[in-house]
Amino acid sequence: MHLERVAVVGLGYVGLSLSCALASKGFKVIGLDKDYEKVRMIEKGLTPIYEEGLDKVLGEVLDNGNLKLTQSYEEMINWTDICFICVGTPSRPDGSIDLSYVEDASRMIGKCLRNKKKYYLVVVRSTIPPGTTVNVVKKVIEEESGKRLTDYGLCFNPEFLREGKALQDIFNPDRIVIGCLDETSGEALLDFYKSFHGDNVPPVLVTTPTNAELIKYANNAFLAMKISFINMISQLCQNLPGADVKVVAEGIGMDKRIGREFLDAGLGWGGSCFPKDTIGLLKFGESIGVRLPILEATIEVNDSQISNAIALAEKLVGGVYGKNIAVLGLAFKPGTDDVRESRSIRLIEKLLERGARVRVHDPKALEKSREVLKNKVSYASCIEECLQNADLCILATEWSEYKGLKREMLEKLMKHPALLDCRRIYDPREFKGIKFAAIGLGEPSI
Repeated sequence: MHLERVAVVGLGYVGLSLSCALASKGFKVIGLDKDYEKVRMIEKGLTPIYEEGLDKVLGEVLDNGNLKLTQSYEEMINWTDICFICVGTPSRPDGSIDLSYVEDASRMIGKCLRNKKKYYLVVVRSTIPPGTTVNVVKKVIEEESGKRLTDYGLCFNPEFLREGKALQDIFNPDRIVIGCLDETSGEALLDFYKSFHGDNVPPVLVTTPTNAELIKYANNAFLAMKISFINMISQLCQNLPGADVKVVAEGIGMDKRIGREFLDAGLGWGGSCFPKDTIGLLKFGESIGVRLPILEATIEVNDSQISNAIALAEKLVGGVYGKNIAVLGLAFKPGTDDVRESRSIRLIEKLLERGARVRVHDPKALEKSREVLKNKVSYASCIEECLQNADLCILATEWSEYKGLKREMLEKLMKHPALLDCRRIYDPREFKGIKFAAIGLGEPSI
């Protein structure tokens, strides 16, 4: 089954990256988003998010006509063979997952399928609680279309994209997970990926939609747990003179059963996925009467790292009240302008609560940070401006632009040279002679 005309519903981080990647490989893609302004922006070749390489690929696929945009479900479904649902699944106030966007997309797709004669494959790529594909998406599509699974296809196909590396992860994934209810749907989606990857198809796991949904949640929960584990060890190291969590992480990471990735101590995990998905999985467990204590501890440790950083800052400069503090980095990680659940933003809010005066800098996320921090902080256009007359510099996001920071620069620009490395990118030996502290570093002088 050759599926070459592709629909993508939802042009956020996942949907826009997928649309551009598919179109760059020659697929004819039509993208839909309810946000009119976002659609107009993308049509002009402007990306609403910062993602490495995305703006270049977007311009190319718009120019060659492989990517078109619409706000009409009818136009989109009539023109295509396969549709990826990539809409948001935000958290409700209690942490459970709001499925209204998934339900709306399923409803509109179902209505348009009513008069579709040709076999059509619907693929859910949004992160959804286990059982949603079967109990929500399938039910809604069939109610609206009057069709049964023999007349159309349905799969859940989770994405495992890293923000800042989304295109790279689409082109070179570790694996493809296909959750299907029937053999025809699974084979159709597998054929689609074979067309996309050619001779470089990654390992494929074909399973049920429920297993595939749970794989996505368990994957993110495990990575979050790994980060929280090393952050727990980092707090231990801080209280052991001569201990260094970077060395500990290196040592345990050499064990093939553990691996080095996601063992970087810091302010903790943030962004659009880990916070939402860990709490979402916790709430899902509660809904079926299952407690997940390791996940509870994972979240607890993550929350504690902000207090840990504040304590280090106050010890370093004798309290932060009334102090001028320069914070380098606002995005939740380098390579993106995403400040959702940013640990840096959370740290800044705590500093402000304690009466500090904060100036901030970020290579990509200044504008999005203004939407959150408003006029509570001052915004610097360069590193030097951020450091000017500061009592303390806090490295909060490990952008490459900050890796060249030198002791001499701090001594020249700051009122009282002091550096708190919350992402462990600096060699403490290079900052001897000024006040220096780092997460996970046991120093008897601090």
